[in-house]
Amino acid sequence: MKYVVEVNGERVTVDLDGAYATVNGERFAVELTPVVGTPVRLVRVGEQVHRIIARRGAQRGAWALDVDGERYTVDALDERMRTLRDLTDALNASTGPAPLVAPMPGLVVRVSVAVGDTVSPGQGLVVVEAMKMENELRATTAGVVTAVRAVPGTAVDKGAVLVELAPIPAA
Repeated sequence: MKYVVEVNGERVTVDLDGAYATVNGERFAVELTPVVGTPVRLVRVGEQVHRIIARRGAQRGAWALDVDGERYTVDALDERMRTLRDLTDALNASTGPAPLVAPMPGLVVRVSVAVGDTVSPGQGLVVVEAMKMENELRATTAGVVTAVRAVPGTAVDKGAVLVELAPIPAA
C-alpha cells in the first residue's frame, strides 16, 4: 500500500509491502513490535531500532509521534485520500472575500454601502426585489467595499456582481 506522509511539513512517499518499506525510492526491511502493556512500539528499519509512541490527531491520518524522545507531527494518508484532501484544501483556500452576486433576477431597491466601507459578516449590503418580495443580500465575510455595481431602480440578472469586496488591510 502506498502512502503520502507529511512529516513536520515535508512530504515523503512510503510504499509498504509486507516486511519491506520503500521510502522515496529507497527500500528497507521493517518490523513493528509492540511492547506489551505500554503504548510503546519498537520499529526496526534496516539495522536500526527506534522506540515510538503514536497518538492519533484530530483528523484522519493525523498523528503525533514520539520517536526516540523527539516529537513529530505526521499526516499519513494513502494516495487516494491525499489527492482528495489536497483537492478539497485547494477548493476551500480563501483568496479573500467573495463578491456579492445576485442570487436571482430582480430589481435593485436599495444599496446600503459605498466604496471604502468596511463590512462585517451578515451585514446587509443590497436589497433586491424579486417576485414581489424584498431580499436583503448580506456579506458572508468581513471585507472592504472596492466597487458598487448595483444601482437602485435597475434590473439585474442572476449572477450579476452587485458589490466587490477586498480583504481588510492588516493594521
